[in-house]
Amino acid sequence: MCGIVGLFLKDKSLEPELGSLLSSMLVTMTDRGPDSAGIAIYGGANGNKAKITIQSANPAKDFDGLEQDLRRALDAPVSIEVKSTHAVIALAKEKLDEGRAAIASLRPNVRVMSSGDAIEIYKETGLPKDVVSRFGVASMSGTHGIGHTRMATESAVTTLGAHPFSTGSDQCLVHNGSLSNHNNLRRELLREGMTFETQNDTEVAAAYLTAEMAKGKDLGEALTGALDDLDGFFTFVVGTKSGFGVVRDPIACKPAVMAETDRYVAFGSEYRALVNLPGIEDARIWEPEPATVYFWDHEKAA
Repeated sequence: MCGIVGLFLKDKSLEPELGSLLSSMLVTMTDRGPDSAGIAIYGGANGNKAKITIQSANPAKDFDGLEQDLRRALDAPVSIEVKSTHAVIALAKEKLDEGRAAIASLRPNVRVMSSGDAIEIYKETGLPKDVVSRFGVASMSGTHGIGHTRMATESAVTTLGAHPFSTGSDQCLVHNGSLSNHNNLRRELLREGMTFETQNDTEVAAAYLTAEMAKGKDLGEALTGALDDLDGFFTFVVGTKSGFGVVRDPIACKPAVMAETDRYVAFGSEYRALVNLPGIEDARIWEPEPATVYFWDHEKAA
């Protein structure tokens, strides 16, 4: 049992409140998963700039001098904002892959949580209220975001095992359920060049979507393919740079509820995660249908 939340903003005036709204939604889901929590915020895309969010079990050691080391390694401007055990590295888009490689070489114990133009992921073990407080999530702004609070059933309680999982640029996924064919699918994706850091089935689902989107599919098309290629019980909420998607397996035994107004689209594992959203009393409320893809994109008609 895990708790999922998501919020896709249509109304730009709500963007300064994204972190606060998502934090409240996630904390409400604490009893669905007290082991670890994480949140992905999409915002702050800035022309030719990209971001890499990293995590360290020993930030005092690993983050000390990293900005200067990366500037020398990349021969380019770099800035770092440290947030507890995480740090957000800003650099030129064309240096993104080189930057990830430099981090792995300079600080081998550091783990990349996410990278891309807009995404930042923060996740750690512990209660949602402590995780969102630790990283100041409530003060963050953005266009959309997703969150997860975990009750581990099939793998260890670790930072890397926490959701969201990000396996592609500006992509991430949270999951409630269990996949039965993840080992076979992992082997197939490894042959296609995907890499994995955990044995978590959710990372396989994230990598599957990344691989499908690399073939030219949009998020909605990739999620449709998942209904045929993934076996098990699942509710997925997925983010891309401009998109937000939801899909449930054909049996749909994991709880889910959605709300839509002219200002936002919201998802919660239970309705109580949505009750404090502005204008919720006037929202269209529904339970997502089994084997049905729901997909919104800022670059397309909402």
